[in-house]
Amino acid sequence: MPHVRVSVASVLGLITSSVLAQQPNPLPDPQPNSQPSPQPANPPAKEPVKPPAQQPAQRQAPRRPPQPPAPGPAVPDEAELKTIVAKNVEFLLSKQEAFIKDGLVAEWPYEGVYRVREQGSPGPVIPIGYRVGGTSIVGHALIEAPGLMEDAPRREALVRSMKFVVQSIDHPLMNPDYDGGYDVRGWGYTYGLMFLLRCEAVGIVPDDLRDSVKKANEFFVKAIEMTAINEVGGWNYARQAGKEKVSPPSPFMTAPTLDALFEAKARGYAVDAKVVDKALETLEKSRTPSGSVVYSGFGSARRNDATPGAVGRMLASSTTLHLAGKASVAEVRGALDAFIVHWDWLDQRRAKQGTHEGPYAVAPYYFYYAHRAAGRAIELLPENERGEYRRRLLQRIFSVRLEDGTWNDRVFPRSASFGTASVMLAIMSKDMPRPTAWTAEAKQALARP
Repeated sequence: MPHVRVSVASVLGLITSSVLAQQPNPLPDPQPNSQPSPQPANPPAKEPVKPPAQQPAQRQAPRRPPQPPAPGPAVPDEAELKTIVAKNVEFLLSKQEAFIKDGLVAEWPYEGVYRVREQGSPGPVIPIGYRVGGTSIVGHALIEAPGLMEDAPRREALVRSMKFVVQSIDHPLMNPDYDGGYDVRGWGYTYGLMFLLRCEAVGIVPDDLRDSVKKANEFFVKAIEMTAINEVGGWNYARQAGKEKVSPPSPFMTAPTLDALFEAKARGYAVDAKVVDKALETLEKSRTPSGSVVYSGFGSARRNDATPGAVGRMLASSTTLHLAGKASVAEVRGALDAFIVHWDWLDQRRAKQGTHEGPYAVAPYYFYYAHRAAGRAIELLPENERGEYRRRLLQRIFSVRLEDGTWNDRVFPRSASFGTASVMLAIMSKDMPRPTAWTAEAKQALARP
């Protein structure tokens, strides 16, 4: 049968004609050449038309008040959460490894697709920046989990990790005097600094490591300052080759790096305020008029970094800017709301192959990064708002828990350590010290409930 194209207007015309054909025509069409009917000389008088009787006004039925949304699946209570965290402490301790044959069992390397060639290695290997960064994130989670001071095996594992992180500063691929390009040593600087600062804060650094930890922290601060992007400030692991080249900064990396510098300053380390101020300026400029945050560079009305793919960096950026007195609580709340609304887009890329894929260029490694950032952001809200946001975060966390009780957003089994540690930090955020502010004004604001 030939394919016939029929317009909507034609269909509507046929329907209308059909309906009218079935109705009596009150004014029949005049016949051709017909004369009008003669009218009587004295037409009968017409009865006056009575107006219709006024009907009593009908009362509208009262509108039912809107029903609150369904609360969603139940989440573990406080006792269950403590048990879950304790089980994950055991899991993480069981996964500590010696990355180098016959080396110290001290690492939880983060594994992604990126590899480098190192002297003496038979082929491409996980870069030292990922090894230090992954180890430090897991170490941080183990520090915050309850019962640290009563758990000797955990503290021993953390001491081994401290030694590894301290020794990493002598690795050739941790040298801050490098030529740019795609490179992840900056993740080692940022999270290594966070980890060692936390070790100092809770008092678990052994006497024989105190000087080495202090030296490593000073190294990390200096390395972060040296690798700030020329002219524009901020940091990016994917920058143009040439250390003097001006490259777009990455909010995804700049926000946590600033958090580490805020904490270093609070712990008494010398931090260049000009580097911090420049990086904060780039972070402010990364916001678009819609409230989204660009993947790299600066926001503008022409940028198309849509919110569903940006929620992780929105959370990180708004939190950091708030700690510097440059973003309101409303902006932090807006980022949390965007995370909740667009969470499904993140989940579609969880544990998938590839990196930045459509429609919103979400890479799998944003997934638990965003959850950890959400946990921190919640604790900056007014106290009476935190409970509901914690519940919604927990709902999402436990909807993607793996059968063995862990979490992993990559296709590599080794990275379950990173995913599980990030989730633990999100869960434990309410019991952790509040994030460190940069300015006196921001510190005063954080002091309020």
